[in-house]
Amino acid sequence: MNKRNYQKELDALIERNAAAGEKPSLLLHVCCAVCASYVLEYLYEHFAITIAYYNPNITEEGEYQHRYRELRRYVAERRMDDIRFENVEYKPADFFEAAKGHEGDREGGARCAICFSQRLGYTAALAKKGGYRYFATTLTISPLKNAEVINAIGTRIGEQLGVEYLPSDFKKKNGYKRSIELSKEYNLYRQNYCGCVFSAEEAKQREALKNEENQ
Repeated sequence: MNKRNYQKELDALIERNAAAGEKPSLLLHVCCAVCASYVLEYLYEHFAITIAYYNPNITEEGEYQHRYRELRRYVAERRMDDIRFENVEYKPADFFEAAKGHEGDREGGARCAICFSQRLGYTAALAKKGGYRYFATTLTISPLKNAEVINAIGTRIGEQLGVEYLPSDFKKKNGYKRSIELSKEYNLYRQNYCGCVFSAEEAKQREALKNEENQ
């Protein structure tokens, strides 16, 4: 069975909307400025975008606020003045409750799928309430994230709530490479872990191992 080409599906959807003269509304879940950089550049001309910065997995509030400020700065410096931001609460307790029993999972395992479901579920519910045509996420830009898993979760949640999920694999078409270029051009803060205390600990362990190997 052939794997779905999510990026090709998205390109085809954009072409259909353009042919119909439409620029539909999109509620876009964003995790950080780095991931958003290329995604916003790519989608901006095709959708009326509102950002949902819903990331209860980011354990440290200082880190959470810093990433959010960088996101706002990037949008402002790109002069994407018509992009709006939904008012989203910072509630890390929501993540810890959802991840209970999966604290010891490896990065990329079941805990991450739970986290994806939580963030996409919240975004989808917000999209339905706000009457958005589509919802999507920047998470598929990362080569460390499984686009198949993310898109399966998004599609399922969209079907359950009755709001259309926008399929994506933003790392394709040199999307990840472009995000690195933009990050350097705009001097964006690049974190070395996804957000939760568990991924932060794994990042520290990887760094320690790397330092040992280099000694």
